[in-house]
Parts: sequence; C-alpha cells; structure tokens
Amino acid sequence: MPSAASVVQQRLKNLEEHLERENPILLRAVESFRELDQVAYDMSLLGPDESYSNQIPWWPLIAVLGTFSAGKSTFINYYLGENLQRTGNQAVDDRFTVICHSGGESGQALPGVALDSDPRFPLYHISSSIEEAATGEGKRTDAYIQLRTSSSERLRGRILVDSPGFDADAQRTAILRIVDHIIDLSDLVLVFFDARHPEPGAMRDTLKHLVAETIKRPDSGKFLYILNQLDAAAREDNPEDVVAAWQRALGEHGLTAGRFYTTYSPDVAIAIEDEAIRRRFETKRDRDLAEIHARMQNVEIERAYRIIGAIEKTASSIANETVPLLTQALRRWRTRTLTVDAIVFVPLLVAFMLWSLNAGHWQGLSYEPAWLEGLSAIKGAVPVLVIALVLAIGFIQFRIRRWAANGVLPWLRQRVQAEGIRGKVVEAFIANTRSLRPVFAITPRGWHSASRERINQVKLDCDNYIQKLNDQFTNPSGAAEVRNRATAGANAL
Repeated sequence: MPSAASVVQQRLKNLEEHLERENPILLRAVESFRELDQVAYDMSLLGPDESYSNQIPWWPLIAVLGTFSAGKSTFINYYLGENLQRTGNQAVDDRFTVICHSGGESGQALPGVALDSDPRFPLYHISSSIEEAATGEGKRTDAYIQLRTSSSERLRGRILVDSPGFDADAQRTAILRIVDHIIDLSDLVLVFFDARHPEPGAMRDTLKHLVAETIKRPDSGKFLYILNQLDAAAREDNPEDVVAAWQRALGEHGLTAGRFYTTYSPDVAIAIEDEAIRRRFETKRDRDLAEIHARMQNVEIERAYRIIGAIEKTASSIANETVPLLTQALRRWRTRTLTVDAIVFVPLLVAFMLWSLNAGHWQGLSYEPAWLEGLSAIKGAVPVLVIALVLAIGFIQFRIRRWAANGVLPWLRQRVQAEGIRGKVVEAFIANTRSLRPVFAITPRGWHSASRERINQVKLDCDNYIQKLNDQFTNPSGAAEVRNRATAGANAL
C-alpha cells in the first residue's frame, strides 16, 4: 500500500501534467507548493496526506448562489445553451451541483463521492467539514453534493457550482459551511435575488450572509449582485421602485459600491406589452448579461492570478501569523510549566536538603539512627533508586507539561478563530509540547533558517510568476514582438 507521502507526490505529478496542457505558466507554481508543504510538514501544520495545493481548485470556479426561486438554474441553462438544471418556482434541488465540461453526454449525474475524493475538484474532502458541522452527516455526501457534466463549449476550462436555494433561517449548519467553503474557493460569485419578491426586508438574514459578510473581504471584487427575473416587475406602475427597494436593502448591509445587475432570462421571459418598457428592459438586460458573461468567460485569467496570490498568502501567513502565534503560545506554556514545576519540585528540594543536613548532623555526632543505618545497608541499590527517582520525576514533569499545554489550548483556539489563521496551528502546538524538546525552546519545531529561506524564495518566485502573467496581457512599450508574445501567451491560457 503506498504511503501517504507518495500519494501526495503522485497527485502533484498529475497536477503538473494537467497544467502543462492547460496553463504552462502555472506549472512552476506546483514546485512552490512543494516547498510550502515541506515547511508545513516540518512544523506539523499539515498531515502527511495533505498538501496546500489541494486546498484550492485548479480549474476556474464560478459559484451561483442566491435565494429560493431566484432563477439561478434558469440562468445556468441559458448560459450553457441547454436544459441541464431543473427549474421551477419552488425549490427543485436541495444539493450543491458542480457542473463541469465533458466531451460525452450532457447531464450525466455522478454521486457526491466523485467530488469528495478527487482533489482536482472543489469540495474535495468536504465530508470532513460536513461532519464537523453536523455529526453523522459526513457519511451522507450524496445528500449534499453531486457532479453533473455538460458538453457546452462555454464550460470548457471552468467549473460552475449551482447552490440550493439559500435561506439563512431554514438551512442547516452543514449547508452554511459548504456555502462559505465554496465562496472561499470561487474566482467569481454570482449572488441572485428574486425581483418578484419586492420586500427584501423579509430576507434580512440572507442578505446579511450574502452581502454584509462578504463586502469586507479582500476579494470582494469577485462578487456580482444580480436582481433577477425583473421582467415580472414590468407590469408594476413604476418598476424602478422595485430596483430601488433592493438597492436600499443592499445598501443597509453595506453594499454602497460594486456592480449591481438587473436581468431576466430571454428564454422564459414574461411578455411585456408596452413596447417602450420592453425595449428599455431588454436593452438593460442584454447589457448586463453581456457583462456578466464576459466576467465568466475571463475567469481563468483571474484564477491564474488568484493561485499565485494563494501561494504568496500562504507563505506570508506561515511566517507572519502562524509562527508568531505559536511562539506566543509556547511562551505561555513555558510560563505555566515552570510555575507548576516550582510549586511541585521546590518543596521536594527543600525537604531533601533538610534531610541531608539532618543526616550529616547525626553522622557528626558519630551516631546513626536506625533508619540511616538501614539506608547504609542498601548502598548497593542506590543506582536502581536513582533511576526510579529520575523516572518518577520525568513522569511528573510529563504530566505537568501536558496539563500546562491543555491550559493554553482554549486561548490558542480562540486566537486562531478570531484571526482566521488557517492550517493545523493547534495540532502543531500539541506536537511541540508533546515532544521531548526543552521547555525553554520556544521557537516552533521545524522553524529554522532553512525554512525561512524556503518561505522567502517562494515569495520571490511569486513575484516572478506575476510578472510572467502580466507579460501575457500587458505591453506598456507597445513593441510588436512583445505584443506578439503576449498574444501567444494569451492563447496558451
């Protein structure tokens, strides 16, 4: 049976073969992930069967989120040019559907394990997150996720994720966990709202999760907010009031900037009798759909930059967040350990010194008490007694170290969650305190000059990757040979 390390290396090799065909610029990025993995292995931040490269999908990912019956599936069908997803006014699917290109038959449905066990796709090992959110549900991945295929050329080289209707009040914790996971992985997030329900205040919790908690993200530019099925509002006396109501609701949750689109599907549009209104609606719809589709088509470019950004972010996080936090935790652990050591061992040391002085006093009087005579009789057993004493002290010290570490863990978990630090920081701390390292060694295990050099080299490589990507799409000098090289690079993407 292959080892966990060999499995990881085989996955990385397969990824290199994929990138060599799809995007050679990112090929060297795999080596940067190897360097980061090695640092993480040395520090116990990753398990032997894990890799930072598996924490991001290497195919561009577009997430389609939104409220119930907001027209998400209808939008996807129109974009793909085929009736792949079921549609309806009621919730028709309560699973997340990952849609990818296939040279064969469209609409082939594959079970959740196809996603949970393949590191090339999003939702890899999502069963673990589901289990953490809802005990026992991790075994039921088919109830949460599925994989479907499409022969649409628009899907070539990218992946779509269609979410079930999002209602923050009604959804289970596991569903919310998957929503957040998909948002983190996505290169573009389309957030749909239903224009047929002009009272956005009733969806305040939904707006909070999809708007208020996303606009402060550093990647907030990847969110597009879409008021869909606007054709239903064409019969209103003043349909602009519907749009204004939603814009005010989104503004209350902090969305005062960014792109807000108003659309509806031409395939299932309600007939608009007033020609002037119909023309106005169609013009706005076509303009917004064209812009949305353009963002979707160019998502592979954003993905390339985002992967490099993920590498640089991981390297910086290890050096600037994880190591300082682990060092601080180890300081706390050392203080607690030494304090308890003093409480336990100082009285024992004092008692031993008093005993030694007392024994010396009796020997000075040329008189040995009975117990001291007995001790003299077993001088041959002194080595055994010393070994037993050392083992006893070691056992007590081990228990003290573990007790002190357990006392630091709640504080460390709170800091990790509050600061959003990724990686097995808690596990790395436990590995440091369970080992036989001296209590005075507060530098995290595995963090040394060689690991610092690896991190610094990865950062430098990221700068070079970005420059190579820029060369494919920019040409400040206007030189013809540079322009030709950029065109060739763009075609390679």
